Amino acid sequence: MKLLKDILYAVGLRAVSGSTNVMVNDVHFDSRKVKMDDVFIAVRGTITDGHKYIEKAINSGAKAIVCEELPEQLINEITYVEVDDCNKALAIMASNYYDNPSKNLKLVGITGTNGKTTVSSLLYQLFKKAGYKVGLISTIKIMVDNAEYATSHTTPDALVINNHLKLMNDAGVEFCFMEVSSHGIHQKRTEGLVFEGAIFTNLSHDHLDYHKTFAEYRDTKKKLFDDLSKKAFALTNIDDKNGLVMLQNTPARKKTYALKNYADYRAQILENQFDGQLLKIDDNELWSKLIGHFNAYNMLAIYATAELLGLDKLEILRLLSELENVDGRFQYFISKEKVTAIVDYAHTPDALKNVLETINTLRTGNENVITVVGCGGDRDRSKRPVMGHIASEMSNTAIFTSDNPRTESPALIIEEMEGGVEPQNVKKIVSIENRKQAIKTACQLASANDIILVAGKGHETYQETNGKRIDFDDFKMVKDFLKSLNK
Repeated sequence: MKLLKDILYAVGLRAVSGSTNVMVNDVHFDSRKVKMDDVFIAVRGTITDGHKYIEKAINSGAKAIVCEELPEQLINEITYVEVDDCNKALAIMASNYYDNPSKNLKLVGITGTNGKTTVSSLLYQLFKKAGYKVGLISTIKIMVDNAEYATSHTTPDALVINNHLKLMNDAGVEFCFMEVSSHGIHQKRTEGLVFEGAIFTNLSHDHLDYHKTFAEYRDTKKKLFDDLSKKAFALTNIDDKNGLVMLQNTPARKKTYALKNYADYRAQILENQFDGQLLKIDDNELWSKLIGHFNAYNMLAIYATAELLGLDKLEILRLLSELENVDGRFQYFISKEKVTAIVDYAHTPDALKNVLETINTLRTGNENVITVVGCGGDRDRSKRPVMGHIASEMSNTAIFTSDNPRTESPALIIEEMEGGVEPQNVKKIVSIENRKQAIKTACQLASANDIILVAGKGHETYQETNGKRIDFDDFKMVKDFLKSLNK
């Protein structure tokens, strides 16, 4: 148990009713998890308002309530703490509750529209190869050195983050690499964390259902850099037009990387083929198993970060050449019939364009590119016609299908994608609502040397429809279909 006043340290308090000099057991923002002598924080979420569950939390044994609006009737035995922002209070209290674990390791946050998972996962991989105990908090999983934990959000809630950072402290972890999403920043999940550095990868069209404007989306990302300390580093991609924006107000040491512009860290692509690419970084040549110019940026960001964290440059280059691709990120398979199938998480216009550009630079021109793509339901609708345009413009055949339709009609989502197809490309598209059938059709259409791209889901092994998740693995499915067709 811990003193409530210690957990509330550095939380901006508006008013207190009752004593903060009491021992409490645990901290929760989900009233269903509250037990005797716990603290309940009434967070206002996107779906529901925690203030509605204050009474339920008290009935379950809560000793203290943290809220933005005090209930009309206060109970004498309960301590009520009024704050301006429960999301921020939750993050700071979570950090305090777990003894501020981020202070005891070198935590690096990675933000941007694309590349977060690849950069964070490969930094974890590189530092493990270098002999360190390492942590990872990513879209795919959470790693506490060698122990793996499941995750459901790019940036988990503050209690999950700090709980796992504490586990990292207990395991002797020295470095942790963490994806930081715009949702996570906006919802204050990273407040109270001490970052050793932050990386900006790029910024393109995404999450405008949540942020409403691109400027708001950009400025939310920028907050990660604004809040860094003078001791931290801020590393940004200045080939992206928003790269320098991230550095405008940060007190951290400013570092840049680029393929096109002058920067602190520069790289050049010398060769690019399906089994890898030859890069030149800081006048040293490096063969990487990861292909495409977007991965050249990722490798450069990893190189720069490792150097900023104190690793030897030549050792970093050696380790970079050993890195393996991340699941669902340009993951490919070549069938006996010489059909190449690529599965990629590309679910934004920019990511889809990057992957198709890479494919088109690698092909000789005689192969057909068949793209299977959809757009998620209950998400940014404005990107749907753009995705439809890119897929139909840059492929020989584009198959529009479902991709986590959630509560929306897959047919209507596909119709919005079709709205972006130019008249000259209409004959190139096929719309098949059933994703399994769409992938099967792509495999049936493919001949020797053709390339199939299945985009959007990447590492995900489910399809989400009306609140239910059904097992669905793009990579396994395309591999199985190609094998069965060979037979």
